[in-house]
Amino acid sequence: MTLKLATSLDGKIALANGQSEWITGEKSRQKGRLLRAEHDAIVVGANTAVLDNPQLTTRIDGQPDPIRVIFDTTLRLSPESNLARTATLTPVWIFTRDSSGAKAKALEELGVRLFEVPCSDKVEAVTALQALKTNGVNSLLLEGGGTLAASFIQCDAIDRIEWFRAPILLGGDGRSGIGALNMQDLNLAMRFNRIDVSELGDDLHERYERVR
Repeated sequence: MTLKLATSLDGKIALANGQSEWITGEKSRQKGRLLRAEHDAIVVGANTAVLDNPQLTTRIDGQPDPIRVIFDTTLRLSPESNLARTATLTPVWIFTRDSSGAKAKALEELGVRLFEVPCSDKVEAVTALQALKTNGVNSLLLEGGGTLAASFIQCDAIDRIEWFRAPILLGGDGRSGIGALNMQDLNLAMRFNRIDVSELGDDLHERYERVR
């Protein structure tokens, strides 16, 4: 599983008010879209899906689009969203706590596939990964946000990090690219080797692999 981060120098993905467009430059965003084409599926949290209303496609001629996966505990995604309205063109799968009700039916009628799972951090992540693998997803790109990234890190699911860093500072009140890990001992910290670093315009693109 690959974690993609697009952050400021101090690891922030948005201002405290949620504004995030655009932290990194166009060259970084282009490379990020190419990463999507290299994976079977892309996964984001409900905040990213609802607040950003993204497409989560490559938007590059000749490049395949990944299955779009959303972790949406309370099924916040609107049937009017970009994701729902294009579900028949590029699959949209939602992991949620409750797949019943009128909203769930409306989403399913648009072609969205719902997976009902227990939503409690580690359990949710592990259960979802098992379901994704059962349904043919062998490579997964995690693109946001911080809480979801933390839950996959805590269950040791991240094999690679693709980190795009812009030369700006957003401060301590900005939204972190990785949420709280509740770590009490540095010996428990997961370690990564940096295998490559390159410049993309004003940004840096760093690649890391998990040390196991």
